[in-house]
Amino acid sequence: MAITYTWKLKSFKKTSNDNLENVVFQTYWEKIGTDEDGKTGTFVGATPFDPANVDPNNFTLYESLTEEIVLDWIKSVVVGSYATHVNEQIASQINTQKETITEHNEETFPWSTATVYVPPETPPV
Repeated sequence: MAITYTWKLKSFKKTSNDNLENVVFQTYWEKIGTDEDGKTGTFVGATPFDPANVDPNNFTLYESLTEEIVLDWIKSVVVGSYATHVNEQIASQINTQKETITEHNEETFPWSTATVYVPPETPPV
């Protein structure tokens, strides 16, 4: 089952400190997986960033940020076993949509002895 992934930034929070203004410190995002049949699954995540770890010499101004830049920061954290977990959750949602569910009642239980009434043929008049 091949799954194509799309990332979407939902929102973020920013703050200022002694050295920098408008530092992104919390992000909220979704990773959406779509299989070849068009079935989808979504993982909703939140990724924090410590403003104290921001290099002032390699800082992107708030006005210069793009969704792609912020998503790249998030993707650099969603790696290894965390990335595996995210993808497994998406695949599980897709697989659930593919399950065949059949509802049964007392007439169709496997142990049912119910018979179907077939009316006798009507003689021609």
